[in-house]
Amino acid sequence: MNAPQNHQPKTIYADDDTESVSLLLRLRVPSLVLGLFLGLGISLLTSRFEEVLATNVHVAFFIPFIVYIAAAVGSQTSAIYSRNLKSRHTKLRNYLFKEPLLGLCLGVIFGLASLFIVNVWLEDMRLASAVGLSTFLAITIAPVIAITVTEIIQELHEDPAVGAAPIATVVQDMISIIIYGLVTSALLL
Repeated sequence: MNAPQNHQPKTIYADDDTESVSLLLRLRVPSLVLGLFLGLGISLLTSRFEEVLATNVHVAFFIPFIVYIAAAVGSQTSAIYSRNLKSRHTKLRNYLFKEPLLGLCLGVIFGLASLFIVNVWLEDMRLASAVGLSTFLAITIAPVIAITVTEIIQELHEDPAVGAAPIATVVQDMISIIIYGLVTSALLL
């Protein structure tokens, strides 16, 4: 009698050395298209904070910074977790413990640094506090978002190295905008 067949779909990993351009496009385009629409949603979200942006133009200076730094932390987490998933020896539990702790530590470091720099630069402690707190919050949650999205992509039998980073980045960007908009509105309006 034959052993039962495992009909679980196989994950195809994007590999520029061995795969055709058409396959690489099929693997990469879906997450980028989703990112396109979510990115447009970020513009809509940003417009919801028009009042605080109109009140203090300096608020706009820090949108790219907060979005970037949180996305960079999330991208590091996603890249490390994606790489290790391929080995099949990854323990999600370890990542769910260590990465949020790293996010918290990085959030404190960059939150305090940005608070100090903004206050020295613009001599505006309320804005500096808004930037520092927003940076802290956005960075702190970035690893959790990255792991969650990467795990979902892996469970869908898609290559997490291709799909997780663009999706996790745009989700993190949206959350960073919401955090910054809410914090600046609360502290500056």
